[in-house]
Amino acid sequence: MHNLMKKIITLTFMVTVVGVFIAVWWSFFRVTLLPKGLVQANGRIEGDHYTVAGKIGGKIIELKAREGDEVKKGQILVKLDDAQINAKVLQAKQGLVAADALCRAAEVSEQQSKRDKVRLQNLQHKHSVSKQAAERATSAWEVDKDRLAAAHAQCGVSAATLQEVLSLKDDLTIHAPAKGVITTRIVDEGEVVAAGSPLFDIVDLDRLYLKVYVPEKQIGKIRLGLPARIYSDAFPDAPFPATVRYIASRAEFTPKEVQTPDERVKLVYAVKLYLTENPDHRLTPGLPADAVIQWKEGVEWEKPRW
Repeated sequence: MHNLMKKIITLTFMVTVVGVFIAVWWSFFRVTLLPKGLVQANGRIEGDHYTVAGKIGGKIIELKAREGDEVKKGQILVKLDDAQINAKVLQAKQGLVAADALCRAAEVSEQQSKRDKVRLQNLQHKHSVSKQAAERATSAWEVDKDRLAAAHAQCGVSAATLQEVLSLKDDLTIHAPAKGVITTRIVDEGEVVAAGSPLFDIVDLDRLYLKVYVPEKQIGKIRLGLPARIYSDAFPDAPFPATVRYIASRAEFTPKEVQTPDERVKLVYAVKLYLTENPDHRLTPGLPADAVIQWKEGVEWEKPRW
């Protein structure tokens, strides 16, 4: 009797374990196929990234944006210390003023020597002055003309120098290259940054896409321009329309972060589904989402089945 009870308990335990195993397998690994004409996939929301960097280095004296801030194109994000540049601007302005003064003086001298040349040439024709006097006046005018050309050249150099330092001063104020949301801030006030070093990462929330991985056996159905619908856990009953804009030319092994219901699938193709719109910017980069791609026209849409 004792052995019989022991066998019954053992058998009951084994049946329970098998039942639990079957239930778990059915929940996680079963595949419920969509109607022919639809392909489902999953992935994460991503976006077009813009890295913000300065043309020149310097010390950050003002930081006008932080992670999560929504910014507009051209909005000021960072101001660098401009003390040294301001000194150069002042020096360049003074140099331009001095060059302008030389230009004006050279112009007056050239105009006067030109009048003297014309006057003496006329007098020579009347035999009122010697030929040598007229030639000296002509030589003096040619010298003044050369000095005027040199003065104009110096004015041009001084103006260009001022323009250059003013441009450097403008570069100390760093603007957003595009509208979007700041996802990463790499610097803080008081830091000294090098020229070209990244300061922020911006994602345009109006150009988001879902990057999914389509099994090798289904990729032949996918082509550019196909419509798709994106579903997220946050908005399960409000799918977002999207379009296939990118299909990888080479297959890759299934990424570890992407769950697939069929473990036999080893090779997949990356596909990007660009959202048609993102109302109120409800979707943000990093969110997991499911997608249904309609590869056969006229097939009725259905939600993903996992």
